[in-house]
Amino acid sequence: MNNDVEITVRGSHRVHAPAERGTVALTVALENRSAESVFAAVAQSAEILTERIRRLHDPVSGPVTWWSARRLETWARRPWNQDGKELPLKHHARVRFQVKFRDFDALSRFTADAIEVHGVEVDDTVWTLTEKRRDAVVSDVRAAAVRDARARAQAYADALALGPVVPVAIADPGMLGTAEPAGPIAEFRSAAMPAAPAGGGRQVSLTPEEITVEQQVDARFRLAPG
Repeated sequence: MNNDVEITVRGSHRVHAPAERGTVALTVALENRSAESVFAAVAQSAEILTERIRRLHDPVSGPVTWWSARRLETWARRPWNQDGKELPLKHHARVRFQVKFRDFDALSRFTADAIEVHGVEVDDTVWTLTEKRRDAVVSDVRAAAVRDARARAQAYADALALGPVVPVAIADPGMLGTAEPAGPIAEFRSAAMPAAPAGGGRQVSLTPEEITVEQQVDARFRLAPG
């Protein structure tokens, strides 16, 4: 067979890793006809939430390893009713929080306590790996994708009785001019948050999803000399 034969393939690999961090997003938001009243109420609730977060915060041992709070935002708008009548001016205020946990039981307890604070709503929970773990997983997945590409190319060559193949080019998806680029290296999906039951002492149970890490590579091979 002609040694000028080229085989171009796309290799891929995917793994699922357990989440190591959960970041909950919360908002303290209220509205009132009095600007002073709504500002004071949101500021008070935000201070309560801030104090609870500070008691849990330790960058090394947790359970909260990082958190942030935006500055208090205020605005006003004049709503209209369903008949098109202009209603009295309403003033709004809000503060947004993000709190990262390494202890998911502590995250559930904190969330259950937080929603008892006046004006607090839980917006979302995002599950992630630590940066160190993520880099290690991505590196392993990328190497496995390269091995998959080589195995695919060799399978094509074996089917045609061409003999062993050697790589001549490896690139990120689409960079060999063979196809559109693939999706992102890693997907981070958040588990749905079930509603908490009514009544005191409630706890929101949060079950983290596994983190899906996927890598694809394009590779071009030729027949080995001889």
